[in-house]
Amino acid sequence: MSQLERINFRCKPTFREAGPRNYRENTFMRHHWVHRRRQEGKCKQCGKSFKQGFSFQSKEIIAISCSWCKAAYHNKISCFMLQQIEEQCTLGIHASIIIPPSWIIKLPRKGSFKSSIRKKKKASLKRRKSQGVGGGGEHRPFIIKPIPSPHMKPLLVFINPKSGGNQGVKLMHKFQWLLNPRQVFDLSQDGPRMALELYKKVPNLRILACGGDGTAGWILSTIDSLGISPHPPVAILPLGTGNDLARTLNWGGGYTDEPISKILCSVEDGQVVQLDRWSLQLEPHPEFDPDSSQDDAQNFQKLPLDVMNNYFSLGSDANVTLEFHESREANPEKFNSRFKNKMFYAGVRGKDVLKRSWKDLADHIHVECDGVDVTPKIRELKLHCLLFLNIQKYAAGTAPWGSPSLSATNFEPQRHDDGYLEVIGFTAAGLAALQVGGHGERVMQCQNVRLTTYKTIPMQVDGEPCRLQPSIVRIFLQNQANMVQKPKRRGSVPIGNDPPAVAERLRVQVSRISMADYEALHYDKEKLREASVPLGIIVVENDADLEQVRRHINQLQESLGGAAPQLSENWCFVDSTTAERFFRIDRGQEHLHYVTDISSEDLYILDPDILVNLQQTSSSSSSSSPHPSSHLLAHQHHLPFHEGRHTPSPEKVLIDSSKKGDLPKVIEAHQNGVNLLSTDQYGMTALHHAARFGHKDVVKYLIEQAPPVILDMIDHEKAQTALHKAAWYQRRTICCMLVAAGASLTRADYQGNTPRSQALKAEDTELAAYLQSQEQLQLVVSEDQETAV
Repeated sequence: MSQLERINFRCKPTFREAGPRNYRENTFMRHHWVHRRRQEGKCKQCGKSFKQGFSFQSKEIIAISCSWCKAAYHNKISCFMLQQIEEQCTLGIHASIIIPPSWIIKLPRKGSFKSSIRKKKKASLKRRKSQGVGGGGEHRPFIIKPIPSPHMKPLLVFINPKSGGNQGVKLMHKFQWLLNPRQVFDLSQDGPRMALELYKKVPNLRILACGGDGTAGWILSTIDSLGISPHPPVAILPLGTGNDLARTLNWGGGYTDEPISKILCSVEDGQVVQLDRWSLQLEPHPEFDPDSSQDDAQNFQKLPLDVMNNYFSLGSDANVTLEFHESREANPEKFNSRFKNKMFYAGVRGKDVLKRSWKDLADHIHVECDGVDVTPKIRELKLHCLLFLNIQKYAAGTAPWGSPSLSATNFEPQRHDDGYLEVIGFTAAGLAALQVGGHGERVMQCQNVRLTTYKTIPMQVDGEPCRLQPSIVRIFLQNQANMVQKPKRRGSVPIGNDPPAVAERLRVQVSRISMADYEALHYDKEKLREASVPLGIIVVENDADLEQVRRHINQLQESLGGAAPQLSENWCFVDSTTAERFFRIDRGQEHLHYVTDISSEDLYILDPDILVNLQQTSSSSSSSSPHPSSHLLAHQHHLPFHEGRHTPSPEKVLIDSSKKGDLPKVIEAHQNGVNLLSTDQYGMTALHHAARFGHKDVVKYLIEQAPPVILDMIDHEKAQTALHKAAWYQRRTICCMLVAAGASLTRADYQGNTPRSQALKAEDTELAAYLQSQEQLQLVVSEDQETAV
């Protein structure tokens, strides 16, 4: 730090010093501009990519970027202007969850104005206090003074670096880069208590727990102990091994390569739901004498946790978890990845099933549920494992309760917020069948449990195992915690009289990407599109989720037979629309995504195990037909709603020509009688596409020839006009053309965004300022017209 101060290098300001000025007046924050020798993306001013240097010795400054809002410009006078140095920073797309530096106040040292005599009298007292807080008297505490706003949802990020094979370490710097570093905390340092005490009075606070289910439980217990009210909602980024609570709340079975920025958006938009939390009270069995057995006296004296969020179990599965836990404690270096952990689990579970070591579990326990003795039923079923389940998932994603039929049983569907526990039993065969879609023996749904054990039995609470001496365990509802459920992304939400609620059918081109191309080109979307191989066309409804689309793609493969390379069983969907690059969709989260969420034109899938050489397939198909794709299209008669025509309709020719900027074909289609107000399956007109892709001549022609209503026509997906598209893609000239033609500047889409909001989200402050001035001008004109009338 001394060397950095010597060269006047200033880090990003993350707090402010305490001062006499009212903190509500000190909210203006400028950009924090930084010189960069390497920068990805494109210049915000000219739209051109940054030159990438190949030598680490190069000292050329190629870009200037803001470390808060991430806006980047070329290091040229034509791109970066002096007046931008004093501009106010908007904090970028995550402004609503970033804690501004103006909220975090660093307090001065106490006693700086006291006399030296008074200092000497209290020197020993101060020394003791300083050693207890931070050591050395250098600790300067902070306080948080938030400015409440209904649009802000400040976020605290807790990362457990040891979860999921030490994956958390790699994510720490990403969160610190996207957010204020003082809202990101390492749980291995001081735990969550200090941070929660500091931020407990911040309104609308949300928490992101990056780790396993144990990490989330740790944070929830700390919130209870501090008595924070209202309870801040907790989201989960799954880095653990099982991640059952994360699966229940739709966060998936494990983090892969989804952009952190998209995860932060999901935390911000997620729905707050309730989670039952159960108290475990333990007391020794009155007939048990610990001195009678040396082995029992050396065992654990209590449960590892006294509050349960996921499940409590005893018997065979707890024995497997205990063996895994002891092995990991003895050799932590061997358990450095989620895959290795799961393989070890599988091996130990297989051995336990063969040994049948807990086949007599029912002889050593007595269970009462809501005052009803269910021990005879447990003994009749000859159970090896007894499970008290609070959430839907268990053992890394299985569903042990299943889907009971109300007509055939007296059991209700399972919920994590209904105040009931599900009591489930497993035999050795039942535990094995659980991994292939089976379920356990449903015993009861209850609100209170009294469990008595007569022998030292392995138990586990939320994956934390122990061997418990003969005891009496009481389970009852303690409270409910607020959790954030990952939203199911929808491409369109019908409002009022805007697009009809009847589902429309989409014709989607499916293209496959190989793993080699994905790893080499996933940062260049255009090249990756060119490297993809078309598989064929499917017809699906526009509100179909990816699980339904997967079935259509499998049917397409069956209909094509040997005409195209067959997909392996490990293929997955790829999102080509959300981020600056492609990323994979976890198979466990396919029910959360709609087909319109991950594809704009073509639907891309990634196949990591290509079994057929694509070049050989292409050459063989090209020898039989002049076009390689014609053989695939020849099989489209197997698909429903196909009319048997390969010639595109005149309306599709108009749309495709507007995408490519082919003005002669647009004029030809119009002269042939095609309605310029025609839309594609997404409700987008030719003007939408021309504005999106920046084809100025096509936009000019459509404005002149089409009816004026085309300016304010909205698409089905987001209810956006052509001006929305132009503002998002920073087409400044086209924005001016549309505004001059009379396009509405105040129309909001489904998310409440006006064209000016779209420009701000795209970090184009100049375009946003222009649109704002035009809004004011339109308002003045309308007021003058009203006065005249």
